[in-house]
Amino acid sequence: MDVEEIRRRKLLEYQERLRKQAELEKQRQEAELAKEVILRKVLTPEAKSRLSNVRLANPELAEKVITMLIYLYQSGRLTRKVTDEDLKKILLKLSQTKREPKIRIKRK
Repeated sequence: MDVEEIRRRKLLEYQERLRKQAELEKQRQEAELAKEVILRKVLTPEAKSRLSNVRLANPELAEKVITMLIYLYQSGRLTRKVTDEDLKKILLKLSQTKREPKIRIKRK
């Protein structure tokens, strides 16, 4: 095995890794687009705006809400659009259950 053979193999491995990363990124973008399409169908404009604000302030909570709304939509349990008031109630319930006590020990 000479140096050129090693270089060629490394280059092929690198190209394969880049192709896989590009494929994963494309799948991730398609999933995000599908989420956005469903959210446009499910939420009123005011609720969508509120969810965008929550996403900026608390991304984990927003993802929980989005996942829940998509599940409800796909299972057929949403019969009407979610209003801003409905979203407030959902956010309140989810944020109350999330609270975990933080214990900090400071040593001198």
